[in-house]
Amino acid sequence: MRSGILLAAALAASFVCAAGDAVTAAIDAGNLRQLLSVHRIYVDRLTGGETAAQMRDILISSLAGSKLFVLTEKEERADAILRGAAEDLVFTETHQSSDSINAHMNLSNRTGSGNYGKGSAGGLGIGDSESEHSAERRHEALAAVRLVNKDGDVIWSTTQESLGARFHGSSADVAEKITAQLREDIERAKVGH
Repeated sequence: MRSGILLAAALAASFVCAAGDAVTAAIDAGNLRQLLSVHRIYVDRLTGGETAAQMRDILISSLAGSKLFVLTEKEERADAILRGAAEDLVFTETHQSSDSINAHMNLSNRTGSGNYGKGSAGGLGIGDSESEHSAERRHEALAAVRLVNKDGDVIWSTTQESLGARFHGSSADVAEKITAQLREDIERAKVGH
């Protein structure tokens, strides 16, 4: 009897998980279909620090170069709006270390009286010390963006970050990663459609 109850509970739990997975898959498929209906987008101002406006311009340039969408400066004409936050940070990373080895020994023995008594003395000293300090200027960019349809529903989103790429800076690399992810998801939508 007890094993029958446990089996029923396990089956119910697996049904709930399967139903949850099916709902998630249906939402993803619906969002991908909506992504195919987007032809014109408006890139909204990105929130973040001082560099968010520059990141927006770089992102617009990357999206325009991809030919995925028509980009518009008029929000009311857009099928969807790209919103989000971005930051491009420059900071100095410092590392400091030091190692030291030191040994001292001294031995003295004097017996007798006066200035001319017997005596012995000894001494030993060894020392080594090493210190290293380095400072490296680092550059890191991060952006979290989402594509929102006219009804205000989020149909696509991604978060990308970069420490810079071989031939361009971290902001440009983040913009290219966002565009590449969008292109990949559009291609996935076309295959599933």
